[in-house]
Amino acid sequence: MPTPPWFVRARLKTRQLMLLIAIEEQGNIHRAAEVLNMSQPAASKLLKDLEDLIGVALFERLPRGMRPTWYGESMIRHARIALSSLNEAGAEIDALKAGHAGSVAIGAIAGPAMTLLPPALARINRQHPDLRVSVVVESSDVLLEQLAQNRIDLMIGRLFARHDKRNLHYEPLAEEEVCAIARPGHPLLSLKRPTLEALAQASWVVPPEGSVLRHRFELMFQNAGLDVPRRAIGTAALVLLPRLLQDSDHLAVVPVDVARHYAEHGMVRVVPVELSCRMDSFGFITRTDWLLSPGAQTVLAAMKAAAGEVYG
Repeated sequence: MPTPPWFVRARLKTRQLMLLIAIEEQGNIHRAAEVLNMSQPAASKLLKDLEDLIGVALFERLPRGMRPTWYGESMIRHARIALSSLNEAGAEIDALKAGHAGSVAIGAIAGPAMTLLPPALARINRQHPDLRVSVVVESSDVLLEQLAQNRIDLMIGRLFARHDKRNLHYEPLAEEEVCAIARPGHPLLSLKRPTLEALAQASWVVPPEGSVLRHRFELMFQNAGLDVPRRAIGTAALVLLPRLLQDSDHLAVVPVDVARHYAEHGMVRVVPVELSCRMDSFGFITRTDWLLSPGAQTVLAAMKAAAGEVYG
């Protein structure tokens, strides 16, 4: 008969996992015990039992508190995952008891949020009307952090060299082109093909500093020996774009899918110029150290089916 895992032999308690996280957050065991509504002697015994079982110290005892050791940091990380998984199980069971097929949170960058999600969500609503779906539209950096924290189940976004990919699965979908847009009647729209020099003199609405598109937008002018446009409003709130452009002669640099959406509603026009500041491909991103719920698997399958129609 195989030997049971160590946590089974030790009868590892959920309270022990909660205590590890509380000590890290509070900095000492006294405040951690108060947060968990237990006495300090009881908290100390829980921690000692766990350390005796594992055979290593999980915290350094300092004059003014406690600090996780490397062993402690590893255990705390897995404790967060375990407790988050239990919370997910509880939420899923509550949804099933309430007659729902579960709930799924999707994250997406702006382009596919405009083009892929509407047909995918319509498909899900037709085929699985009891499945509750929520959507977050953010940058890839923000979405990857939310994915790591289990605040979303899956995402559509990008992976760059700076990202830790050890626990991520990436399935590419499409590349994303960008373009310039302006309000109908903007003076530059009267030109057959505006020059980069003319664009450098214009005022712009651009992504915030630190974003990949902002960097590549500015590099486009610098590589041509031009100054970066000085008059610029930085924002990630794409919903503001039509109004910002409507009341001024600003241009905006956006993904082509976003531009088409606003142009179809007559709010903007695409400026007839090809920009060299292209974006990298985007795709589906899921965690390899986390099992997707049946509802999340259903949503992912529906989005893949819709992607075949949208991107070919």
